[in-house]
Amino acid sequence: MFTGIIEAVGEIAAMQPRNGDQRVYIRTGSLPLAEVKLGDSIATNGVCLTVVELPGDGFWADVSRETLAHSNFAQASVGAAVNLERAMLASSRFDGHIVSGHVDGVGQIVEMKKDARSINVRIQAPDELARYIAHKGSICVDGVSLTVNRVDGATFDLNIVPHTAAETIIAQYAVGGRVNLEVDVIARYLERLLNAAADHGNSGGITMATLAENGFMKAK
Repeated sequence: MFTGIIEAVGEIAAMQPRNGDQRVYIRTGSLPLAEVKLGDSIATNGVCLTVVELPGDGFWADVSRETLAHSNFAQASVGAAVNLERAMLASSRFDGHIVSGHVDGVGQIVEMKKDARSINVRIQAPDELARYIAHKGSICVDGVSLTVNRVDGATFDLNIVPHTAAETIIAQYAVGGRVNLEVDVIARYLERLLNAAADHGNSGGITMATLAENGFMKAK
């Protein structure tokens, strides 16, 4: 599990095609590797990658066909900067929000503009993810835990404060760029519970009315 609080910016140092998938070498920059061991997970632009080799200044990981199909790794190239976060320890403070490192889809940057000292970023998400994106809810973009400021269909706005821009790859974004998106895991499980209740005739299950009555959502 991750928090979406980026620890360092690294770089894709090598990419090796392997019978339809990829093996990648990530140079990790200032990310501490002293306690990282083989088999550990490191979120790389929000994608949970398993460490398979530790040469010293980075790590090698395998990128499966599933990951290539559902993330921007399919368009990645050597030299590209990437956000890095080690897996959370049980003893750590929990900042950000719950991030699994399982990317749900790829969005596209449709607008960027200055907003005082911040950057306003507008992203078009895949239509099938729109229902999980809520005003003032959490979303993970290239591994960064962010708050949604505005939602318009499948398009949403983010406000990037100077610290976040400086400590991540967001300052390098440009209109047309593709970003990894992971929606709030609570929203996905809630939908599953609601669907399960509907499949069983709501007998003793959770309904939208039940959620509204107990303050979990606004009644219409």
